[in-house]
Amino acid sequence: MTLADGIDRVLIGGDSLRARVAELGQQITADYAGRDLVLVGVLKGAVMFMVDLAREIDLPLEIDFMATSSYGQSTESSGVVRILKDLDRSIGGRDILIVEDIVDTGLTLKYLIELLSDRGPRSIRVCALIDKQKARKADVDLEYVGFRIPDEFVVGYGLDYAEIYRNLPYVGVLKPSMYEARD
Repeated sequence: MTLADGIDRVLIGGDSLRARVAELGQQITADYAGRDLVLVGVLKGAVMFMVDLAREIDLPLEIDFMATSSYGQSTESSGVVRILKDLDRSIGGRDILIVEDIVDTGLTLKYLIELLSDRGPRSIRVCALIDKQKARKADVDLEYVGFRIPDEFVVGYGLDYAEIYRNLPYVGVLKPSMYEARD
């Protein structure tokens, strides 16, 4: 069985991903010119997107990561956020851009914004590859959005199900048969 066998259909192709990431990089470059930018990637899902995005931002910047857990091996967030890895450096007085793979309920992101706000950054904004607004349970502001999608379970380009499918070069809808037996 290959990875593609678990995909119902491609939702966002590789060319569309590359083009939109380049546009976001140009916008962020313009918006953060002359500022002290730190990209904070939320592991593991944001890695592919964040690496490509960082390459498109033509500014000096730092990269740091946080790891959280709210899904486990389910297709829905538990709503309980655990910090598995915290930032390596202080963010006081710095401009923080949280880079997320997907925002659905918004609960994890809201928690992260509140946690990081207490550390005294100059600003905190969010760049999300995918916004799944219909699933939203918490009010969060997304400054930069790659794509808005319907409420479907998607994988690829960093997004996973049970740690699998992250390495697909596109975003696809996972066949329900791939997760119904596990949930």
